Amino acid sequence: MEYREIGKTGMKVSALSFGASSLGGVFHSLQETEGVKAVHTAVENGINFIDVSPYYGYYKAETVLGKALKDIARNKYYLSTKVGRYGSDGVNSWDYSAKRAVESVYESLDRLNIDYIDLINVHDIEFANLEQVCNETLPALVDLRNKGIVKHVGITNLTLRHLQYVIDHVSAGTVESILSFCHYCLNDDSLLDYLPYFESKNIGVINASPFSMGLLTERGAPDWHPASKRLQELCRKAIDFCRAQGKSIEQLAIKYSVSNPRIATTLFSTTRSEAVLRNIQWAEAEFDDDLYTVVRIMLEPRFRDTWLNS
Repeated sequence: MEYREIGKTGMKVSALSFGASSLGGVFHSLQETEGVKAVHTAVENGINFIDVSPYYGYYKAETVLGKALKDIARNKYYLSTKVGRYGSDGVNSWDYSAKRAVESVYESLDRLNIDYIDLINVHDIEFANLEQVCNETLPALVDLRNKGIVKHVGITNLTLRHLQYVIDHVSAGTVESILSFCHYCLNDDSLLDYLPYFESKNIGVINASPFSMGLLTERGAPDWHPASKRLQELCRKAIDFCRAQGKSIEQLAIKYSVSNPRIATTLFSTTRSEAVLRNIQWAEAEFDDDLYTVVRIMLEPRFRDTWLNS
């Protein structure tokens, strides 16, 4: 496994890392024991960065992850979680106030069975008033960083320009990392446009969703997927082409996403141990340049299509 530093944080993390959203039953039903086993399998095989949020499964993902972490030495992993986005009983809610952010951190510590958080993020900032994020949410998290309750502070979002806006409107060093999803995968590499900016600010880059929330999988996009019908059609065409060649678009997607050394790590999510092992194997395999060239051409008509967060 290759390890890279997230910006200037000192955290050297595996190029492929574990996203715990599935532990909340976000995408598919969950057998808790299988989810715990998947976390253990990831750490045992070199993955040392785990990302979660109170929002995933409305606190369930943190709860299940906490059960898994009880049996793992604290120096074996870095833990990232979030504030700002929550929910219960199937209803989403948002609260980016300083008071709620601080409360949320302590609640996460309890659910996760840990006494500090390596990286705390403001979750999906496009749902927030960005001025509140700059002037209230982030200062509250920086205060917790100064106290040692959290070690590092970051922000996450789908819309890339919002990340830059916040970074431009807070003191240098406030934001140490960003997490972007669906913008460095086979059908969309728009994160590349922002890498020079993030690097100029010494901000580390975390990439998520190498399968573009299911677009680039044999199973195909779920019914709720916000991508356009045309993009979904092109992705299905590329999937079928890879299969006809006896190859897997999922392997190509994983390898593509972890191959850029300017991106510290790429998050995937699963509750299945066998999928963890398979993704690690794919990440360490040789990159198939010929297959990538054909797939890239096939996706070109809707390349860099994006969608609004939801």
